[in-house]
Amino acid sequence: MAWSEGSAQARTPGVPLAHRVPDLGALELLLAVARLGSLGAAAREVGITQPAASSRIRSMERLLGVALVDRSPRGSRLTDAGALVTDWARRVVEAAEAFDAGAQALRDRRDSRLRVAASMTIAEYLLPGWLIALRARRPDTAVSLLAGNSAAVAARLLAGEADLGFVEGLSVPSGLDSAVIARDRLIVVTAPGHPWARRRRPPAAAELADTPLILREEGSGTRQVLDAALGRPARPLFELSSTTAVKASAVSGAGPAVLSELAVGEELASRRLVSVPVEGIVLARDLRAVWPAGHRPAGPARELLSLTRSRPGTEPPAG
Repeated sequence: MAWSEGSAQARTPGVPLAHRVPDLGALELLLAVARLGSLGAAAREVGITQPAASSRIRSMERLLGVALVDRSPRGSRLTDAGALVTDWARRVVEAAEAFDAGAQALRDRRDSRLRVAASMTIAEYLLPGWLIALRARRPDTAVSLLAGNSAAVAARLLAGEADLGFVEGLSVPSGLDSAVIARDRLIVVTAPGHPWARRRRPPAAAELADTPLILREEGSGTRQVLDAALGRPARPLFELSSTTAVKASAVSGAGPAVLSELAVGEELASRRLVSVPVEGIVLARDLRAVWPAGHRPAGPARELLSLTRSRPGTEPPAG
């Protein structure tokens, strides 16, 4: 049996396996030749031309250093070496099919569920609409929601406990990539009976900084924006862990609160709360989708991200 120069090189230690073993396409072609007894029929089955099939068989023979197929006007048949190689090829192709089936199962498992972590304002006032739109596109995707402040969202993502997150703070937490999906405005609100609701001249930023306020807890995006705008930590009258609790306290007349404009539309319309302008301060923030750095969202997470950009529910980011 003659060995080609290529076959000797193929067995040289240190040559990568991919350079020593025929590719899957060539092995599938060989199996088709064995089954159909014709190189032309095998070429049609695998979707290539007969000259391309002949070239692929010759390349495989050069790589292995043995003749695999005897060609004649009556058709093509395997050599003894070709029959042996075909048996080996069948095992490789079956293993590749098993590998592909397993990978597909992993994709199906990934695509059958979506874990979302969202800060409270987004979870309460924006996410439900996005999830309804996602359900229309992917009715078989099960979604779980983990709600918390922006710091908790970052922790969930970094621990691998969520596939996509949404935060409201001024900056992107370390270890995460992000995309701005919308802009939000914070406003100061009080009950109608509060002295600020009856003032002709609104309070200034310094007065707001000196006044005890009903606030979200530290680590929330709302608190981060307010502290940064004031240039120092705001003074808490109460620190509460949900937007709903902050609103209820403000409606009761306990004191002024700082909340997302998204959260108080109904209360402002019914006059249970009134908006109080503050001089010398801008309370605006970006709303961001976040995910672990270097891992772009895929599957349902990617689709949800696209929905937030097409239907943000609030003012879209400029540019």
